[in-house]
Amino acid sequence: MAQVHVLFICSQNKLRSPTAEQVFANWPGIECTSAGTNRGAETPLTPELVEWADLIFAMEKQHQRKLSERFRSQLNNKRVVCLGIADNYTFMQPELVALLQAKVGRHLPADT
Repeated sequence: MAQVHVLFICSQNKLRSPTAEQVFANWPGIECTSAGTNRGAETPLTPELVEWADLIFAMEKQHQRKLSERFRSQLNNKRVVCLGIADNYTFMQPELVALLQAKVGRHLPADT
């Protein structure tokens, strides 16, 4: 079975999306990476990353909006899920990890 490519996006790619990438790195059936929507992000969001992804998780509505404004042509038929996770957490903070597991897991392929 082919891997599902999952992309996590936040603003700077320093706290929330890298945490999500690490939390789901070993999830069966997926390959994941992360990026930021802001200029100066650790890993900036690019058209290539959007094209690569099958499923995109945006931490907040603003990230979803930037994604659809800047990468409309790469988004055809891609599933984008807004997680509604505010920028109130540090990298790998246990509360953030728990929130990600609760909100993201149900959208990922089931362990087969």
